[in-house]
Amino acid sequence: MNIYVSNLSFNVQDEDLREFFTEYGEVTSAKIINDRETGRSRGFGFVEMADDEASRKAIAELDGATVEGRTIKVMEAKPKEDKPARSGGFRSNGGNFNNGNSYNKNRY
Repeated sequence: MNIYVSNLSFNVQDEDLREFFTEYGEVTSAKIINDRETGRSRGFGFVEMADDEASRKAIAELDGATVEGRTIKVMEAKPKEDKPARSGGFRSNGGNFNNGNSYNKNRY
């Protein structure tokens, strides 16, 4: 089962996250999500556990727990929704940024 963990301290690392869950069962992966630009933690992560029953127990017992002074939120991760494809940086109005509705419309 894939588990979402939020409101984590920015000091929590992948290995710390793994340790929180290992007492409940086998952790197949634990990953803190980092900002692409800064590399700094975004304060949430994901844990995958092999056994669904162990996962549910971990969620029930860790949700609302205090870790490094912060109350964490733990829940089953929802599947990532597909976002519509972006149109190459242009706006849907054909690339016109103001739709011809600016106050300068008749200026020239």
